[in-house]
Amino acid sequence: MEAYKQEFIDFMVESDVLKFGEFTLKSGRKSPFFMNAGAYVTGSQLKRLGEYYAKAIHENFGDDFDVVFGPAYKGIPLSVITAIAYSELYGKQVRYCSNRKEVKDHGDTGILLGSKLQDGDRVIIVEDVTTSGKSIEETFPIITAQANIEVKGLMVSLNRMEVGKGGSKCALDEVRDLYGFPTAAIVSMAEVTEYLYNQERGGRVIIDDALKAAIDAYYEQYGAKE
Repeated sequence: MEAYKQEFIDFMVESDVLKFGEFTLKSGRKSPFFMNAGAYVTGSQLKRLGEYYAKAIHENFGDDFDVVFGPAYKGIPLSVITAIAYSELYGKQVRYCSNRKEVKDHGDTGILLGSKLQDGDRVIIVEDVTTSGKSIEETFPIITAQANIEVKGLMVSLNRMEVGKGGSKCALDEVRDLYGFPTAAIVSMAEVTEYLYNQERGGRVIIDDALKAAIDAYYEQYGAKE
């Protein structure tokens, strides 16, 4: 596993973004883990988060893109910090763009924040996590209606590896197959489990045998089959 992935897993745990226990998800599923990207709140946390996104994009999709797009609302800061990190790490100037939930009719008008999209723009979409692909379903028609663009990829922080709406593939694979652009995550839940199992952090074992069994049982029931 790449060093930045190991660092990112530790970073999620340290930041209290990735928690273990028993959580009821929006879907009604009882999950032994939960990720809340809203817990990244300090300047140093956001700086590091942008760097991890930039490194994962560079590794998975390369540098041939012009715009980082983050769907409202959580994707707005993600697009900003990723564009900043790309400039600092790779010396490449990319623009940031996000959508509004409502069209603004005065001042900076329109549905978009940040850079306007232009014909020929190559776009990377950034999200915190994709559980069902619903936000892409909402935002893909918006951005493709603004200009003749090409989406070069979708990057999320954690691939939960659960079945999406289709009932067999994970949501990231469903998005890839439906829209025809590549998808990736900084880390997958399988990598998190492998890295933290029986490892001590802050004086305690994060994933012990009991929690590992609960995670395995969860994926037996809800894990993507393909």
